[in-house]
This record gives sequence, C-alpha cells and structure tokens, in this order.
Amino acid sequence: MKITDVRPVLFWAGYKNALVVVVETDEGITGVGEAGAHIQASAEAVEMLKPRLVGEDATRIEHLWQVMFRGGFFPGGNVLSSAVSAIDIALWDLNAKAFGVPVYRLLGGLVRERVPAYCHIGGHELGGLVESGMAAVEEGWKFIRWGLPQQGDRHEPTVVVRESIEGMEKLRAAVGSGVEICFDVHARLDPSDAITLARGIQPTRPYFLEDPIRSENVQLFRHLRQHVDVPLAAGEHYSSKWEFRQLVEEDLIDFARTDLCIVGGITEARKVANWCETHQIRMATHNPLGPVSSAACMHLNLALTNVGVQEQPRRPGTTLADVFPVQIGWKDGYLVPSERPGLGVEFDEKAALASPFRPGSKGRLLRRDDGAITNW
Repeated sequence: MKITDVRPVLFWAGYKNALVVVVETDEGITGVGEAGAHIQASAEAVEMLKPRLVGEDATRIEHLWQVMFRGGFFPGGNVLSSAVSAIDIALWDLNAKAFGVPVYRLLGGLVRERVPAYCHIGGHELGGLVESGMAAVEEGWKFIRWGLPQQGDRHEPTVVVRESIEGMEKLRAAVGSGVEICFDVHARLDPSDAITLARGIQPTRPYFLEDPIRSENVQLFRHLRQHVDVPLAAGEHYSSKWEFRQLVEEDLIDFARTDLCIVGGITEARKVANWCETHQIRMATHNPLGPVSSAACMHLNLALTNVGVQEQPRRPGTTLADVFPVQIGWKDGYLVPSERPGLGVEFDEKAALASPFRPGSKGRLLRRDDGAITNW
C-alpha cells in the first residue's frame, strides 16, 4: 500500500482555524489527521514532508515517523512535530481501515470499555461559573474544568489568584464531592503566585492543577513540587518525548498533558505514555481541537493502562457536524468506542473548504495593571 498524496486542508472551524491532513494510498484507502500548533506554518511543513512520503509504504508507520522527525539536521520544534503528528495519525487511521478494525485494536485492544472525559465550563470569569458547572453535571459529566479568571485583556496575578480561590470554593460547594474539578492556569503565573494559588485551592480537592507555570524552564517544577500538595499536570506544549524527560524522570508531575497533535502523533504519544507508566504518572491527554484529535486521543486511551482523564471541551457531535458527519460517541461523561474501522470519523473535505481559512489574526495580549505584557 503506497502513499500517493499527502494533503493539508486549512479551514475555519467556526471559532478558530483548523488543519486536517489527508493521506491517500494507491489502494484507495484514505486516512485523516489533525495538527495542533501554528497550523499555517504546520501546513507548509506538511508540504515540505510530502516528497519524502509519496511512494513510500504506508504500513511502515514507525519508519515513516523516523523519516519525518529525523530526516533533517535541525530539530523542527512544535511546527514540524504538528505536521508529523497529523500525518502519523492519518497513517494509523488508514492502516486500521485496511484491516477493517478500529485503531485501538492495532494498539493492543481494549484495556477499558470507555474513557472518562472532562468538559470546559464557564468562561474566564466568575460570573456564571457555578451555573455552567451545574449544567454540565446535570448533563452527565463526571469531570469538569475551568480556567484562570481574567478581566478582558487584564491579567493582574494577585487579583486572578484571589478570584480563582473564590471560584473553586463556590464551585466545589455547588457540585459536591462526587464531581472532579480540573483547574487550568494556562501557564500564566510565576512560581510564587502559583504556590499561593495551589495552597489556596487545596481544600477544594482539585483533580489536578494544570500548567501552573510556563513550560520552558522545567527546573522550576522542582521548586513548585516542594511547596504544593495538589496534583500537577503539564506537558501540552511539548513536541517530543525528549521534552518530557525531566518531568517524568524526576516525578515532577502527576498527569501528562500529552497533545497527540503536537507531540508527534499516536506513535510518539504512546512512547510518552509507556514511559509515564513506569513512574505511575497518569495520562490526561490535551485535546482542545476537533473531532479527529478527539478520536485519536480516545483510541490511544482505550489501549493504555495509565489513564486519568481526556480533555473533551464539548460533547462529540455538537460541533462541526457538517465537516465531520460521523464522530466518536459519548455517554454519561465517557467517550465510548465503536467498531467502525480506523478512527471512526468521517471528514467532508468539500464542507471544510466551504469555510475558508482566515489568515491574519493578531491574537490576544494580556497586560498587567502597569501596562506590561504578561503570559498568554
């Protein structure tokens, strides 16, 4: 089964741009993957990798991963890894379709019957937080997540720490002890403020505190670990197993926030997960993207032993139903597998291209009260 085309498809997903990569073969079997970082640049990286892939045997997934990741002298960072991720996921999809089985069967089969997942609640403010959390619980979610409050483009650490503690107290009182609450700092605090926050929310028993500090200086997680007693989650920024090395080897996290669409696809994410297993670190796969990412994460989690929870911002099937008319299943807060071959997701490329990519977004900047730009 030879690769005949590798095609990036950029489109507008309703609230942000998205990149799906289509891999075609001479047997008419097609696979799809999704990229997670700097997607316009990642699309160009896909085009760069295409000549290395066309004509190659599509069944040699690990070999092709090595060709893509190690085929150039300079490390590519998360742009190259996002491109590799999308192609790798597509290769797993089409290989499973070739055998007529779901991807999780190629990964060793079911370790669990369903995958626990958390949804996003509220915005980034206290108003409506409790109501949003209660609505999610009533819908059936067993895990919920909200993030560091902010006031528009204002981010003053002492204010957001105070509001975060207040919000966690109100939310825990409302949903009770039977619901797990994840809290995402989005890497917006320095260690001293993160420590204050962690100590303040500890009585509310968070399931984990996510990305309490920026990811660039892993050494700071040593300092943080010595001063807090809540479970820590990190890793969504990392583009390879090597970037996870210190966090795993020094037991600096409790949950690995591996992003399959950035870290190098299913191939690399499984290596990170197996490594984490030896340190009793659970997976909490980062999945803020679309239906392809959701499916890839679910299939991997179905075949792993060390799974905590999967990020799933919204119920599958409630967004992009025209572009992805078939998506994975959800029931009572869990993602549920099917016997559909591959990822079990259908992609309508024409529908995607009907919502053209929107270039030129400047993004957002957060500022402290003195006018200085701070972590986004």
